[in-house]
Amino acid sequence: MDNEIQTWLFDINSAISEIDDFFEGEIKIFENYRQDIKTKRAVERNIEIIGEAVKRMLDKNSDIELTNARKIVDARNRIIHGYDTISDDVIWGIIIRHLPKLKTEVKELLNK
Repeated sequence: MDNEIQTWLFDINSAISEIDDFFEGEIKIFENYRQDIKTKRAVERNIEIIGEAVKRMLDKNSDIELTNARKIVDARNRIIHGYDTISDDVIWGIIIRHLPKLKTEVKELLNK
């Protein structure tokens, strides 16, 4: 595997692990997340990192398959460029529904 792609995969994996760590030892409850500005900003930053890494990987090799890759990049763009238009609901949906699948896919790619 290309060294740059492997680095980006490690970056994605690390960012997802950081997000998971924010909720370690507690049940993920949307209202708790919504009220915790530090966690919200840290999660958003990690989603920016994930989205940028996915974008770079796909620019380098469009054959890499990640579920919802385009949506991940779009979420990154909305956070960065339209920070006032991304809702807590959208970020929460990413945390709950999309990151677990992405984590699995990234680990599979790293193990190839």
